[in-house]
Amino acid sequence: MSASDEDFMRHAIALSRRGMESGAGGPFGAVVVLDGKVVAEGFNQVTSTNDPTAHAEVVAIRRACAALGRFDLRGATLYTSCEPCPMCLAASYWARLDAVVYANGQADAAAIGFDDAWLYREVATPVAQRALPMRRLLAAEALEVFADWTRKADRVPY
Repeated sequence: MSASDEDFMRHAIALSRRGMESGAGGPFGAVVVLDGKVVAEGFNQVTSTNDPTAHAEVVAIRRACAALGRFDLRGATLYTSCEPCPMCLAASYWARLDAVVYANGQADAAAIGFDDAWLYREVATPVAQRALPMRRLLAAEALEVFADWTRKADRVPY
């Protein structure tokens, strides 16, 4: 008998509980599934590792790529106990996942103190108007490296 979407989501939810109860971080869990099998799992480890990027989805994506020996997850689905934040959403796109399936939504996360609405707004705000000051410096020098990349015969496209 093969596992169903519900089975994979229950796995992600169980991971969210395990991570939360162990004190690893917030109540979030995720699994990456390829060809009907879990290839990697993760739960939030932000506070236990002092790593603000150690969200469940990012942990699962990193582990899946390591397990598969490749930097893309084409053909795979991410099951996550909560709708991805902007960082995790971007990581899902960069990983080239085929799909993301989630349980709790943005409003559910906001209701318990994980409100990412401001971050979604910031991403859409012009650079000069963002709350985090940003300035461009040495663009011409950095563009030289980009130009060298385009000429690099052994570059790996992604």
